Amino acid sequence: MSIPRTFVIPLIVACALFMEQMDSTVISTSLPALALDMQVDPISLKLALTSYLVSLAVFIPISGWMADRFGSLTIFRSAICVFMLGSILCGISSTLPEFVAARFFQGIGGAMMVPVGRLVILRSVEKVNLVKALSYLTIPALFGPVLGPPLGGFITTYFHWRWIFFINIPISILGLYLATRFIPDLKAEQVSPLDWPGFVLSALGCSLLMMGLATAGRHLISGEISLACVAGGVVFLALYVWHARRAKAPLIDLTLLKIPTLQAGVYGGSLYRIGIGAIPFLLPLMLQLGFGYTPFHSGLLTCASAAGAMFMKTIASRFLQRYGFRKVLLVNGACGIVGLWAIALFSPTTPYVVMMLVLLVGGCFRSLQFTSLNAISYADVDKVRLSQATSMASVAQQLSIGMGVVLAGFALQASNEIQGHATLVATDFWPAFLVVGAVASCSLFMLRRLPPNAGAEMAGRSEAKSA
Repeated sequence: MSIPRTFVIPLIVACALFMEQMDSTVISTSLPALALDMQVDPISLKLALTSYLVSLAVFIPISGWMADRFGSLTIFRSAICVFMLGSILCGISSTLPEFVAARFFQGIGGAMMVPVGRLVILRSVEKVNLVKALSYLTIPALFGPVLGPPLGGFITTYFHWRWIFFINIPISILGLYLATRFIPDLKAEQVSPLDWPGFVLSALGCSLLMMGLATAGRHLISGEISLACVAGGVVFLALYVWHARRAKAPLIDLTLLKIPTLQAGVYGGSLYRIGIGAIPFLLPLMLQLGFGYTPFHSGLLTCASAAGAMFMKTIASRFLQRYGFRKVLLVNGACGIVGLWAIALFSPTTPYVVMMLVLLVGGCFRSLQFTSLNAISYADVDKVRLSQATSMASVAQQLSIGMGVVLAGFALQASNEIQGHATLVATDFWPAFLVVGAVASCSLFMLRRLPPNAGAEMAGRSEAKSA
């Protein structure tokens, strides 16, 4: 009896996503310990988060082309190996520049690993089963955010933060075995030449812009150099837009944004992720530096959000089938933003149980929103352009999460300086949560443009059958 591909392939790809998600959440919980060991300002460790996201944004655009050219299995296995080596380099780093460089290298593996795996799913599963397949993908992967915070906190509290990176080695070996046995080596029949000018322009634009913003505030380089990086990044991105409109086969086809559902997923999803992407940066710092929690207790509390997200993944398709994408995205998105603002009300005297319930319920809302955004982005994209659409959506996701970390760092630093505190204290954090929540709320204006029947076929609704 053969195992349905709707089930087995998403679970295998989830092994890679599990490793990536657990790695990022483990690091978030260990940020104060990392700052203390490396003798740097905790806010400067936003570089460790953004350098990884910059690497994703740079190399994700060519992941689809490489999978088409060399085969999905070949690229997927190579990506796991690079990610494992990057994890080892992170574990042996002793200074902030070394750690940032190691995280960038690790991101190269992540850039190929998850998007290529998602592309395999999109090409192997029928559209009517896509929401279910994506749920299978994310359920095991969500064990990473659930296990990551308490595991990272436990290791940091009772052992040493370096060991949190070495746990990726056995997971990588398992992923290599499962990929070799089950994932097909899919290749495109015809592959256009790689858009090298587009790759160079987009890589320089994304990396300079994000690193310039992340280093602003006297971290690693001077303010003048940070400003020059931001200006250079904007120029290179503008040049890429000019180039993409004239190239026959651009690296990222911007004409795809004419598809209303993909446009909503990219623009609306990016604004929403800017707000939500700040949580893994702000919450552990607030709990440990502001409230005095140990990394272990902070991790136990942080994983409540991921537990709620994992529960919601099991019933997300039912909500979409009953209410449709547009209604779910608007109503659920608003509830998720309220949950984000509720974190701003936390104080050292807030009962532990109350904080856990707020994070648990908020995780449910955010999970349903991300599942809906990920699915609606591909609702009207034909299979020929799925590779391009996947690259575009993935780049937008990583850049927006990185922008969330950068924005949260700016807001936290400004709040700290305005209130005149020598170190980070509990009252420095609530303005930062309000700021990122305000940006996330802007996504609702973009999502309102969706037609009522958007993604009806993917949601399995009756209006799709009548149409």
